[in-house]
Amino acid sequence: MANTFSQIYIQIIFSVKGRQNLLQKPWRDEVFKYISSIIKNKNQKPIIVNGVADHVHVFVGLKPSMRLSDLVRDIKNNSSSFINEHKFIRGKFSWQEGYGAFSYAHSQIDNVYQYIANQEEHHRKKTFREEYREFLQKYEINYDEKYLFDWLD
Repeated sequence: MANTFSQIYIQIIFSVKGRQNLLQKPWRDEVFKYISSIIKNKNQKPIIVNGVADHVHVFVGLKPSMRLSDLVRDIKNNSSSFINEHKFIRGKFSWQEGYGAFSYAHSQIDNVYQYIANQEEHHRKKTFREEYREFLQKYEINYDEKYLFDWLD
């Protein structure tokens, strides 16, 4: 698209199916690097990928030629295959259906980056459920609790 210029920054959040704690530290960074490579291979800009055992935050610079839903689909499908092919867990790994996507201005990049980089520390104080609800409330997104995620309690 000649003469098309954009700066669209999106934070994508999605969880392990059933919000299980399956993303283990010994191989978690390898998965995050793989997700980053998926984004690069789609000609998008990975800013940071990080998370904890039950969910992932992906911060990306998105070009208008890429539909967000297509990018998330490819990230989930390809990273699930990567985890299963490497047999990081017993059984079959999969991501939860759906995701959250939140947009940011260029001036917010550093703050979002730091927030995502410090997920381990952040989740010592707050559960994923609490964090996710706060995002939905902050961005004034209406939701029905029963459709939020398949929470395991």
